[in-house]
Amino acid sequence: MNSNYLITIIGPTAIGKTTLSIKLASYFKTEIISADSRQFYKEMSIGTAVPSKEELAAAPHHFIQHKSIFENYSVGNFEKDALKKLEELFEKNDVVIMVGGSGLYVDAVVKGLDEFPKIDATIRLQLNQTLEKEGISALQDKLKELDPDYASKVDLENPHRLIRALEICIGSGIPYSSFLDNPKKKRPFKTIKVGLTADREIVYDRINQRVDIMIGEGLIEEAETLHKHKELNALQTVGYKELFNFFEGKWDKDFAISEIKKNTRRFAKRQFTWFKKDEAILWFDYEQHIDTILEKIESVLD
Repeated sequence: MNSNYLITIIGPTAIGKTTLSIKLASYFKTEIISADSRQFYKEMSIGTAVPSKEELAAAPHHFIQHKSIFENYSVGNFEKDALKKLEELFEKNDVVIMVGGSGLYVDAVVKGLDEFPKIDATIRLQLNQTLEKEGISALQDKLKELDPDYASKVDLENPHRLIRALEICIGSGIPYSSFLDNPKKKRPFKTIKVGLTADREIVYDRINQRVDIMIGEGLIEEAETLHKHKELNALQTVGYKELFNFFEGKWDKDFAISEIKKNTRRFAKRQFTWFKKDEAILWFDYEQHIDTILEKIESVLD
């Protein structure tokens, strides 16, 4: 092998990426970098489907619960930290595995972040005031008006992402999406992208089952301990926001659980939208035998 390779495993939530990453790490005798932004935080385990103790012990993992929800940790921070870790890992491994469903975070490592113009800070203040006075729906409607393309891909329930896109749209007068997908930065490694997929009905069924398992494992109790910190950016995520509404008496428990399932399915749909535009991904059915996947990977390696 003449080059260093980053094998990136992507696909919708609950498709089996963790299991495949561990099998590949075992085969190549290497380590795993997580690019799942929800799994960075040590206070959030059940609702983010952090790998089990057995899974974490099966291969060395990095960027799993390494931060606190009280720390500000951006995709730019992750890009810098992940590249530094990869430099270390490639000193002793020809292959490293990266796994995660957060397309933005995967792209940050593989291609580099897109560059945006500097925006007047007052725009963000005004958008935060809009969020406080009119609610998240006002931001959603504004983004659909100014940048329908990005609105179709972004997590519309994440106010941080909405405000970031809107401040670029408003401050530059140009859609946020027009700044995306600039020529990628040169990386000192090659990338092989492996995607797992399944019929949408199968993915949705797996999501519903996973949520039920999370509830059984104590997600409600975990979310209750975090409720007092609900304004933190790390907690603006599916699985927690819905239960916060339950704790506040806005929804009953069964409805909150059904909303977690619905919003997770919507998240999976956005993941499909994000990844399907990438023609470099080698797609496999989620039940595909590991030998077939390895055979294809080996054919690409130098």
